Amino acid sequence: GMRRLSGDALSFSGNMSYSGLFALHSSRSYIEIMCPTPSSSEAAPPAFRKEEEGGGLTMQKESRTRLASLRPFFSPRSVAVVGASRDPERLGHQVFQALLRDGFQGKVYPINIRADEVLGVPAYSHLQEVPGDVDLAVIVIPRSEVLSTVEDAAMKKVPALLVISAGFAEIGPQGKILQDQLLRKVRGYGMRMVGPNCMGLLNTDPQVKLNASFSTVFPPPGRVAMSSQSGALGLAIVDLAARLGIGLNQFVSVGNKADVSTNDLLQYWEKDPQTDLILLYLESFGNPRKFSRIARRVARHKPIVVVKSGRTSAGQRAAGSHTAALASSETLVEALFQQSGVIRADTLKEMFDLAKMLAHQPLLQGQRVVILTNSGGPGILCADACSAAGLDVPQISSELQEKLRAFLPAEASVKNPIDMVASASTENYRKALEILLTAQEADVVVVIYIPVGPDRSEAVARAVLAGSKAALDQGIRKPVLMNFLAGNAETHIQDERQTIPVYAYPEDVARVLGKIDRYTRWLARKPGRAFHDPHFQVEQARRIVETAKRERGGGWLSALETRELLKAFGIQMPPGALAKSPDEAAAIAEEIGYPVAAKLSSLKIIHKTEMGGVALNIQSEQELREAFRRIQDKATAIACDSMEGILVQPMVQAGVEVMAGLSWDPSFGPLIAFGLGGIFVEILQDVQFRLTPLTDREAREMIEGIRGFPLLQGYRGHPAGDVEALQDLLLRFSALAELLPEIHEGDLNPIFALPPGQGYAVVDARLRIE
Repeated sequence: GMRRLSGDALSFSGNMSYSGLFALHSSRSYIEIMCPTPSSSEAAPPAFRKEEEGGGLTMQKESRTRLASLRPFFSPRSVAVVGASRDPERLGHQVFQALLRDGFQGKVYPINIRADEVLGVPAYSHLQEVPGDVDLAVIVIPRSEVLSTVEDAAMKKVPALLVISAGFAEIGPQGKILQDQLLRKVRGYGMRMVGPNCMGLLNTDPQVKLNASFSTVFPPPGRVAMSSQSGALGLAIVDLAARLGIGLNQFVSVGNKADVSTNDLLQYWEKDPQTDLILLYLESFGNPRKFSRIARRVARHKPIVVVKSGRTSAGQRAAGSHTAALASSETLVEALFQQSGVIRADTLKEMFDLAKMLAHQPLLQGQRVVILTNSGGPGILCADACSAAGLDVPQISSELQEKLRAFLPAEASVKNPIDMVASASTENYRKALEILLTAQEADVVVVIYIPVGPDRSEAVARAVLAGSKAALDQGIRKPVLMNFLAGNAETHIQDERQTIPVYAYPEDVARVLGKIDRYTRWLARKPGRAFHDPHFQVEQARRIVETAKRERGGGWLSALETRELLKAFGIQMPPGALAKSPDEAAAIAEEIGYPVAAKLSSLKIIHKTEMGGVALNIQSEQELREAFRRIQDKATAIACDSMEGILVQPMVQAGVEVMAGLSWDPSFGPLIAFGLGGIFVEILQDVQFRLTPLTDREAREMIEGIRGFPLLQGYRGHPAGDVEALQDLLLRFSALAELLPEIHEGDLNPIFALPPGQGYAVVDARLRIE
């Protein structure tokens, strides 16, 4: 018998999207549908399902396919260089020379129509003349010859192409047309391609030793994989990694990413047993939602450190809602990385600072930092920076203090930081470090040395290694980081069992620990649950959207349309109705009871408070009639046909003012915001952002993440807010954004968070469709 049937549907297939079948995962490109059989226990899905890291069965199948298709790039048995030249100034010569110089373990074939040999290796005029199989073809020729070379490679059944040649999409529209033609040929023949416009790739595995790049540096083997979108910068990064003693496993310059992308590489490195850490330099995302799904899965097992450039180029876009005004492109990137467990480095230096620890030291198992120093100043700087990074610098116990006093100089301070003073000996460093590591009061130890008199850096380094080794001998492995405030400090110290990273400044250590602490806390959290409510009235909501598009071509929904659409997703607003005259307003107020609020309803005037379109705490019919005429006059003065009517609602007297917002990006999709609400939301900027779809845990983290969260817990006699209800609201708002992609912008502001158990009141709302 069949337990369940699953499959994929394109996301624009409206009938499948809203068929009532339970979607395991949805994205802008596809929907993974699960159709349970009547006997299946899954026939009635619960309101929550466990979050599926990485996108479910489809993504796992895709990962296996990627693994097989990329293997020829990293473990080829033979490499042909099309354009291998005898001229040392030519790029083809440099690439072929690198293959030979760094000891590639397979066969090499130079392809050159005008040479019999290149660097002593017999040359061939065309790929098809090569006597054996070719796993990887490196193409270093003018762009006008690239497409015909792809034809030759296809005839030779070459599975992998590394196109270093430039002059494609990076130069403009004409180059993009040529690149599209290239990609169609590559995919039509079932090949994979890195590039074009790239600098090559490396694999330091001793059984491969592949340098198919311009790099004159072949880094030491390691367990770090790296990709760079900038070719020249990538080669500089390879050189820097070698100088810092960071061993690389593989490096790829992805160039224009026409075929093989960062997403492909992440999936390959996820399964690569020789890779423990992934470093990325990104300038753009091809498919950020897919990147997020893959990274969320990969980061559970292997840290991903990313430098993302382009922080300030886009700026904030002009928008009608508070949320869109707050949500810059940088906000989207931060939300993506935060949800995916990606460690963001602000600079290349910080990326390598992080890599030094992640490659050589264990992850943090807690937030307690103990600082061991021979000078009070840098110890205090480090403690301040650690606290600012969210770490704990606790005072150590009296028992541990006594152990330290037993051998440290009498003038030493044995609190935390532990200042052993300038006269501290190397033996003081060794013994103190061993005691701190074996105690149960430190999760990480930071060792600081500043020369006072003769520089004893080497002797102190040996003492630190000895103290750490003593703890290792007892089966205790905790992170140890060093700060040498000395001009000739090393980047790391090591012995046969360990490598301890060394940093130039105490603040550098704190930044590294703070970011890795956030990553370890992300790892420790339980996966969230995706929200699903079978009572969503999606078809009704879609009719509202389609009617507005048909009648007005999009734009802001009316007050009544907005209320009905929110209601379809279980988001309730206070009772109320639209009045087109003072008499109608009075009748509505009589029914719901005073005091009431009166608000302008207009498709053209969005910010009602600024133009005087809101009247609050109206106590009588006379006040209401006066307010109606006043708002009507102001609306007429701005735009004579702008007023639909006046929305009359009961006054909500109590609660913490918060807001929820929605904005939409063509690449990232919907973004949900939550923060303190009211008219000062853009001034306070106390807002958390997440990409949809939200899990219950992410919704809770948004609420607890704002600086004003203590207000929702109850503050100085003010009642607490109903956090559970707000969490439910965010999940429903996220579902609305996912299921109705025509909604590009919106605010629920203000929302009054009522006391626990009483829910919330969405006092004002607006939504814009495209």
